[in-house]
Amino acid sequence: MRDIDKIYIDGQFVTPRGKEKADLYNPSTEEKIGVVQLAGVEDAREAIAAAKRAFPAFSRTAKAERIGMLKRLNAAVTARVSDLTEAMALEYGAPQTFTRFAIPHATSSFLTMASVLEGYEFERHMGRARVVMQPAGVAAAITPWNSNIGFVTSKLATAIAAGSTVVIKPSEMSAIQTQVLAECLHEAGLPKGVFNIINGLGHVVGAELSRHPDIAKVSFTGSTAVGREILRSAAETFKRVTLELGGKGPNIILDDADLNVAIPAVLRMGFINSGQACIAGTRILVPKHRLDEVLGRLKQEVETFKVGAPANPDVVIGPMVSQKQYDRVQSYIELGTREGASLLTGGLGRPIGLERGWFTKPTIFMDVNNQMRIAREEIFGPVLSVIAYSDESEAVSIANDTPYGLQAYLHGTDASRLQALADRLDSGRVVINGAPHEPLAPFGGFKQSGIGREYGVFGLEAFLEPKAVIA
Repeated sequence: MRDIDKIYIDGQFVTPRGKEKADLYNPSTEEKIGVVQLAGVEDAREAIAAAKRAFPAFSRTAKAERIGMLKRLNAAVTARVSDLTEAMALEYGAPQTFTRFAIPHATSSFLTMASVLEGYEFERHMGRARVVMQPAGVAAAITPWNSNIGFVTSKLATAIAAGSTVVIKPSEMSAIQTQVLAECLHEAGLPKGVFNIINGLGHVVGAELSRHPDIAKVSFTGSTAVGREILRSAAETFKRVTLELGGKGPNIILDDADLNVAIPAVLRMGFINSGQACIAGTRILVPKHRLDEVLGRLKQEVETFKVGAPANPDVVIGPMVSQKQYDRVQSYIELGTREGASLLTGGLGRPIGLERGWFTKPTIFMDVNNQMRIAREEIFGPVLSVIAYSDESEAVSIANDTPYGLQAYLHGTDASRLQALADRLDSGRVVINGAPHEPLAPFGGFKQSGIGREYGVFGLEAFLEPKAVIA
């Protein structure tokens, strides 16, 4: 049992003033593995005050100093990759197929932002004006449970690069991962108050960060519903906001696609992070004349996917993070059948042989139209829908007919056609033929998938304000 009874404020681990506690579970076994003592409003205010005290000096640090800090943070986190991986497997149930990407990605966030910072000019001349990019102020970073370590490191790296101090509120469901990461970050020896990390509930600590007048910038990753509440609270004091929210990504198979290449990529993108990913390509769009062929290949391929605990290196899909999330996913599988969709594979309940743990069968629905709720709402589990289309224009129309617009996928063999189609999709990112992640490219969504962008220069400038000095 782990007893997480510390938060990180002003350069030291302290006991929260908040008295509320939350239980922590291993989603692979449903066993209670710890308890976290949660911060309250008073703790949030102390963290904000520490960040505010540190801001004047930190915002004036030289670019070279901050690059050095980012490199120290990278070294400190890299030194404990195995501990971070173990914590993510225990508390989140992430399979090795995901942690092999997620943990190195998290550690590299600091070096990637250091390289962006090296080439970035904070001053430039435009006509008679000297334009200075200066830190927006004290930032709040609010992160979810589905890739806790990576979200914390990427937001922290960006704030450091910009010269902003920051208060970070991770999900309380990720407290063990957060504790290990906070220990790493502490070892980097940054000035007191530059970053502060407090476990707490969203409607308590998150709400305080969203409304507090001393917070100038909020960077949030999570659900569209919570993002809407943050935006409302932030509007009172005109905070700058970056919101990376939900998705319902189209996964478009073109008529010239090589299915030997496309089918594995489609399923990999659909079931990424056990389906608990805003970027998952959950709507598989298929040409009508290839529908039977594609359905056969999807069924054949997905039934080789192993579901289970992270100790098994062959596992592709791990458990849902909680009983609540398991029940949510099961309710959508039941809903899909009620709506008139047919099961190609999967369905209700756990996979055969798994009696404990919040495991869901990888499920694919066919006979789906784009107006069904399973095709319009973010399920956040390993549930995909196959939608047939007649021609390219209809594929684009279906792909764009969604409240979301975070990440889309295209699969085909004609490079120029793929590029032209990508330009017609209302999506913050379009991934062609399963291309790997590009950390320098902007990340964020159209429509209800959010506001603003993260990563690279776009992410850096989201923490900066331009000031024109005209003489």
